[in-house]
Amino acid sequence: MTSTHFDRFLRESLITERETDTGLGKDELYGLYTSWCLLNQATPEPARSLWAALKQHRINPRHNHLTMTGPAATDYILASTGHW
Repeated sequence: MTSTHFDRFLRESLITERETDTGLGKDELYGLYTSWCLLNQATPEPARSLWAALKQHRINPRHNHLTMTGPAATDYILASTGHW
């Protein structure tokens, strides 16, 4: 994953400025990422690449205070709840 690819995903799909109590789990983060890739016609990298990129941005994939946002969040939520 190029840094531009990941930076764009982070900028468009995650809110890092506002802290939440629970944050996102690893499954939610990867699901959001794959939704973002689908919407942007990008090939998803393996989960381990996403975890490495998050760590480079000082984001712990297991313990974070991230909130999802944007079109990828909508896509992920609809896909995971089966409300199409």
